[in-house]
Amino acid sequence: MKNSSLISLILIPLIVCVLLLMMSLSGAEADGPNLGPLTDRTTQSDIESGTLSQQELRAAGLKIFATPFNALDGLGDGPLDPLDTTSPGGRPTLQNNGTFLRVNGLDAQTCLECHTLISAATVPFTLGVGGAGGINSSAMFLPTLIDVQDIEKRGFAAFNGRLINPPALFGAGGVQLVAQEMTTDLQQLKAEALAHPGKRIPLRTKGVNFGAIKADSNGNLDTSGVEGVDTDLVVRPFGRKGEFSSVRQFAIGAMMFHLGMQPVEAVGSGVDGDGDGVVDEVLVGEMSALEIFLTTQERPFIVPLGKREKRGFRLFREIGCAGCHRPVMATRGHTLAYRYPEIETNPGAYIFYSVDLTDGLTQFEPSEGSGMLVRMFSDLKRHDMGPDLAEDFDLASSQENREFITAKLWGVADTAPYLHDGRALTLEDAIRLHGGEATRARDAFLRLNDHDRSRLVLFLRSLRNPQNSNQDVLAH
Repeated sequence: MKNSSLISLILIPLIVCVLLLMMSLSGAEADGPNLGPLTDRTTQSDIESGTLSQQELRAAGLKIFATPFNALDGLGDGPLDPLDTTSPGGRPTLQNNGTFLRVNGLDAQTCLECHTLISAATVPFTLGVGGAGGINSSAMFLPTLIDVQDIEKRGFAAFNGRLINPPALFGAGGVQLVAQEMTTDLQQLKAEALAHPGKRIPLRTKGVNFGAIKADSNGNLDTSGVEGVDTDLVVRPFGRKGEFSSVRQFAIGAMMFHLGMQPVEAVGSGVDGDGDGVVDEVLVGEMSALEIFLTTQERPFIVPLGKREKRGFRLFREIGCAGCHRPVMATRGHTLAYRYPEIETNPGAYIFYSVDLTDGLTQFEPSEGSGMLVRMFSDLKRHDMGPDLAEDFDLASSQENREFITAKLWGVADTAPYLHDGRALTLEDAIRLHGGEATRARDAFLRLNDHDRSRLVLFLRSLRNPQNSNQDVLAH
């Protein structure tokens, strides 16, 4: 009996992964992914024509997300570039294997490889499409030093890159809409500052304070008072450092870094950007379909709260956690617009498609007026988290290494390990490691008695990922 249980624990996850991949590729022609290049490709004109249903677009996006690309599709970099061996395009491969590097990218064939854990809180893991990644899937970004032997005698393995644990992708459409509206507000405040030289303009949107700006009579903008957002006043909600304004921007970089697949919008049509002999590796329309798929997934949800969980939520707010992990953001609208090309400072430009996020799989809760509620538990602002969580990334300043965008807590019950690099194995570990701007809330948590700390953690465990994700398109 024990042996059969052990076999089940090993085989079930493997069988699920195989089935997911088979289903996700059901829309492709037989053997297409193995032979390359991709067949039945989706162009931007296909999308703009309006002839494809949302489900068909999601299926096209899933194909880009889950297809195991090979060299005929453009997987991998081209010849080594001795002038730049770290940027996508001319990186070396590990032990001259000709395909993968693993450290600094070239570490996967599909996006799905790193986004499969719907829940790490079950035994065995609940697997699916669009989840988080375990620590084994973490990306090692742009290191030039990994001292695994501790030759420098620091007491730890020095690493001057970034270690990035893959997050779950659910609810991304709601996050993107909130960020677009915040950016629109901040750009309007910038225009107000330029129209009223010498006047200090506070930068507040959706209850979040991003500092202040002031312009002089010559139209020069003083941004020294801006905090938690770049000085261009574009809210970038994706990436642990808040680097990407949209899922599309994130995916462009991920395609090149992880897979060595060069999107046309990054290198140009008909251009072999990495010298591997393949052009048009990812079409504009395919990137559009990928973004539509990722932003129309289900949103995380909150399990109905019992007495102890309700007490935990009250404590969450009382001790200051909700100051940064804002439980809910309300939008003005409920339609997410997709744009190409993207003008980050103008979210209303070049719209080619839109979806209603209160409908379909996403089903965000309508709010008063024409808006909706996004219960992501974040303010989409970067904060100084103190020296203990600081990275040693050589290409960032010491201050930048201490700053992280507020983690979205929805789904957190299912996404261990925690923090940017997965160093915290439990929710309480993660709270204890908070520092910098979060020191006061952390210390307040530590002052709670054991029962109240347990109640707060129980509340966090009510924030769950969707458990049957993307069933509509997997069955398509």
